[in-house]
Amino acid sequence: MAYSMYIDGAWYAPGDTFPVINPADGAEWTQVANADRPATVQAIESAAAAANGWANLPHTERARYLLKAADIVEARRDNLVDSLVDEAGSWIGKAMFESGYVPGIFRAATAAAYQTSGEILPSEHDKVSMVQRCPLGVVSVISPWNFPALLSARGFAVALAVGNSVVLKPSEETPVSGGVFFAEVFEEAGLPPGVLNVVTCSRERVTDVGEELVSNPHVRGISFTGSTAVGREIASRAGFLLKKACVELGGKDALLILDDADLDRAVNAATFGSFMHQGQICMSVERIIAAESLAEEFSGRFAANARRLKSGNPRDLGCPIGPIINERQLEKIRTQVEDARDRGAKVLAGGTSNGNFYDATVLTEVTADMQVYSEETFGPVAAVITAADDDEAIAIANDTEYGLSAGIITADEERGLEVARRLHTGMAHVNDSSVNDEPHVPFGGMKSSGLGRHGGRASVDTFTEMRWITLERGGRHYPPPFLEPK
Repeated sequence: MAYSMYIDGAWYAPGDTFPVINPADGAEWTQVANADRPATVQAIESAAAAANGWANLPHTERARYLLKAADIVEARRDNLVDSLVDEAGSWIGKAMFESGYVPGIFRAATAAAYQTSGEILPSEHDKVSMVQRCPLGVVSVISPWNFPALLSARGFAVALAVGNSVVLKPSEETPVSGGVFFAEVFEEAGLPPGVLNVVTCSRERVTDVGEELVSNPHVRGISFTGSTAVGREIASRAGFLLKKACVELGGKDALLILDDADLDRAVNAATFGSFMHQGQICMSVERIIAAESLAEEFSGRFAANARRLKSGNPRDLGCPIGPIINERQLEKIRTQVEDARDRGAKVLAGGTSNGNFYDATVLTEVTADMQVYSEETFGPVAAVITAADDDEAIAIANDTEYGLSAGIITADEERGLEVARRLHTGMAHVNDSSVNDEPHVPFGGMKSSGLGRHGGRASVDTFTEMRWITLERGGRHYPPPFLEPK
């Protein structure tokens, strides 16, 4: 079976396809339509043609389509779980979570349809002076492979709700669970043709297709989730073209364990934050900054917990460490761990691989000259670093180009909030892991972790344009030289 693209409310098969590989066993899972630049232009033009009609539809009707889509996703949850496991290498528990989260994204987005509110401003000339929030028009959404369904839905749900039409390009690693699945859902929901278009392409065509999705003059906004390197290029290009861009990028997130921390809470938060989905989460705990007084005990308990996590068949609930998405990413993980070993780090757990599976790994005695200290790993590797006090812990946490999320473990909530305020991150969580998300929150980072925010009111601002409109009622007097003589 080969999956087609979805353009202007119809399934489009260009004849050229590319393989999608199951990362657990390396076997071909399916074939998917391989878009080129002309097909991408066709999808964008379809979205442009549908934009006005969709924007002018009553907000209640737009909300109704999203609510219907949420119900359909729930009814097709088993299909989505299968795709997430076989295509994205998701552990079955993660796939169940992600598939259950997506309907909530759509339902939360319906609230945005009611929130494109403006305001009335005072006017010294007695005008009716209004500020309105209006849709941008066509929005391109480029989504990643790690949480393909969740992050695709987050990228386009509010954009649709506030009246934009969308062209979605999922990752070449996960084109079905990140794209084709949603085309099927919204077709079943009866969404008008052209409002949501899905183009899929191979890695070899990503540059051409991506350039069109950013540069095409019909596109007025871009939502991108992915690597910092690509995100910089997209944001830079969008800025040059004076288009709105919301980019959620990489992270090197820290969990700060203060000297009064509950070690049970710390070990559990670190284990979940570091190893959920094999560490392939932008918010993953990659650096654990532990107070010197408890670092040794914490590291021993944390490593023991990591060694209990089995890797293997992602359909087995007892094997929470699933496969790394591809060989390129696996090699990056290996390189960082070997570099740390060579420079004196100790491996308390893991550091080994079998096929595309990399075991949960704990490193101690990590120093700033090691790659794993500063470079995003995006794998099941946690580096433990010690700090003498809160000031040093904060300095280490901020010693990175990234600034996405953080966690702080402490018995003193006020102390935790003070530490959170001093961290250079878009998000921070006291007595919790750095891995946190809810559909309505302003999700995003600082520094090299991104620009703009997804979620709730933040997404309304991201996917709308502010306009000032006035109604003159006779109070404005022009200077006499400009008046028509009577």
